[in-house]
Amino acid sequence: MIATLLAYTSEPSFKSEDIGGLAVLCLRLEVETHPKPGLVSHIDNGAHRDMDAALLIRSAETLAPFFADLAAAGAASAAMDRLRAIGIAAERAMLAATGGVNTHRGAIFGLGLLAAAAGFRHAYGIPRSLGAIIAERWGQAILTGPAALYSHGAGAARRYGAGGARAEAAQGLPSVYEIALPALRAGRAFARGEEAARVHACMALIASVEDTNLLHRAGSDGLAFAQVQASNFLTEGGVAHTDWQARATAIHKAFTVRNLSPGGCADLLAMTLFVDHLEASC
Repeated sequence: MIATLLAYTSEPSFKSEDIGGLAVLCLRLEVETHPKPGLVSHIDNGAHRDMDAALLIRSAETLAPFFADLAAAGAASAAMDRLRAIGIAAERAMLAATGGVNTHRGAIFGLGLLAAAAGFRHAYGIPRSLGAIIAERWGQAILTGPAALYSHGAGAARRYGAGGARAEAAQGLPSVYEIALPALRAGRAFARGEEAARVHACMALIASVEDTNLLHRAGSDGLAFAQVQASNFLTEGGVAHTDWQARATAIHKAFTVRNLSPGGCADLLAMTLFVDHLEASC
């Protein structure tokens, strides 16, 4: 898997299909990360009764051509309306592939924008981060465009005053660049392996992000519980701790019992992996 991922890191030779393939591979790596509190992995289904790892992987593979289309649209300097149309088509394909289960709506939005930004940057040689390109090219349109009125995340954002995925994207993905990327690279420094580094980044996201999936499932109390658990894990050393796996597994079980699933953080983790492999020096 890692050898395959490394094959996607030579951006000057990228085609739109390569960008789409990298996006899907990052979604697969997110699934192949355990323990992630309350989330589906290759080990168990966490707090989810309607999905498992096989369903998530099938969903991810279904999205490959749409991520490629978004990369091509970005390379053609498309406006947000065009990106949104591709995203809507991707969501329809996802729901058809999963029997109506929302596996990757957030990832279609976030990774889709990153794919478009990668296409734009490659086509025009813009020396900017992908997050900065998203904010500068499409940020205003993201904020003023139509919202998904009936999604769980959008409803929770309105109810609790959280910024949600739209605000995150419009600001250039600060949770990716300021929280998850440093945590991912710190996790690697502990020499526990790539999966451990991904767990470390996931915990950093849960500790800091106002995840609207958590707010939807359990309100502000559930979000607070999740953030405290993840913060304690990091304060006590994160994956540098000798028994980090047992500690992370205990948190995973606590989330599962409480029906907590930080799905927004899962999307952000996949987005972080995408950025990490295209912006090694950021």
